[in-house]
Amino acid sequence: MNQNVGLIGKKIGNTQIFNEAGRVTRVPAILVGPCPVLGKRTPETDG
Repeated sequence: MNQNVGLIGKKIGNTQIFNEAGRVTRVPAILVGPCPVLGKRTPETDG
């Protein structure tokens, strides 16, 4: 089944996270939402 899933957001800055070993990883902070569900498709009804 092909699942093309995505969200649209706005980059609002950068932050950092630490792993168990204490190493830093820089990551973007992205504002997403609200994301209303417009419809639900299933293989049984949509093929």
